[in-house]
Amino acid sequence: MKKTLIIIGVILLVVFILYSFFAGRYNKMVTLQEEIPKAWADVEAQYQRRADLIPNLVNTVKGYANFEQETLTKVIEARASATQVKIDPSNITPEDLQKFQQAQSGVSSALGRLLAVAESYPELKANQNFLDLQAQLEGTENRITVARTRFNEVVQPYNVYIKTFPNNTLAGMYGFSAKGYFEADKGAEKAPEVKF
Repeated sequence: MKKTLIIIGVILLVVFILYSFFAGRYNKMVTLQEEIPKAWADVEAQYQRRADLIPNLVNTVKGYANFEQETLTKVIEARASATQVKIDPSNITPEDLQKFQQAQSGVSSALGRLLAVAESYPELKANQNFLDLQAQLEGTENRITVARTRFNEVVQPYNVYIKTFPNNTLAGMYGFSAKGYFEADKGAEKAPEVKF
């Protein structure tokens, strides 16, 4: 009888240890993964804020008859293209993130050209509405940078956790996969050359 109780006690102890091992690691993966959609929502909110400012900026600039129509068209097309790229926050793959980033880079590039061309229009540069929108865009770009950094800070511990042993075997078994990071745009590593 005493021997049977010891065997049952050892079996229960082993079951408890195994359960704690698997459940604890699974719960940690879930906890880390659940941070990602919230961080992604912050990123999307900032990009949406920028997309919402673009029509006002375009309408303000349209009032200047000589303004290059092609530049305005490229901004509108880039915005439309960027808003078409949707990502499922529960399954952000590196490839999806790269597509999203490319679309948003198109918007940034088109806005950069628009603001550069606007420098040639003194009346436009003096327009208070244009100046306010320009300041809001600048603030939004800063918010986008902060949201992207925060997203990467949330993804990094999750990716590390699911890639380390023995978590990597459990992650595969449970269906957890690595998430992508925001990266600098191509060519951003080279400083622009300034000539006087």
